Amino acid sequence: MTAVSCHASPTIEEIMANFSVLDEWDDRYRYIIELGRGLRPLPDCERIDANRVQGCASQVWLATSIQPGDDRGAVLSFCGDSDALLVRGLIAILFATYSARPGSEILSIDTAAIFERLGLREHLSAQRSNGFRSMVERIRADARAVSTAAPYQLASKS
Repeated sequence: MTAVSCHASPTIEEIMANFSVLDEWDDRYRYIIELGRGLRPLPDCERIDANRVQGCASQVWLATSIQPGDDRGAVLSFCGDSDALLVRGLIAILFATYSARPGSEILSIDTAAIFERLGLREHLSAQRSNGFRSMVERIRADARAVSTAAPYQLASKS
């Protein structure tokens, strides 16, 4: 885990609100791609095997940054990239959902409900859905690691 932080600027609530006004799935796909284009570039030094997400058909990298938090615990932020435009957009949705939150809060988020509310389940291929789940599990694994780490261990990871 590194000291990189570059998450999508809209909140998940804003993304859901924007989805609700887009009637056609073609418009929603374009919006997801637009979200992906808004991601900050992933530094080359973060495109390493340790940051690669396994289980994705596309190449996907996720880097996690840990900062000291309050009584709720250390705060995780994420940076990432993919070689597929739609996947970059899905990464942006995940960052809007998870970034800049304590690990315990990340673990309490019902991503399946968000996925369902956005209607992604029925409009993404099985391969993309599996990749999305792999990205979620990677983020949750980092959150679990931070939630169980002693404070002195966190200082050495950021």
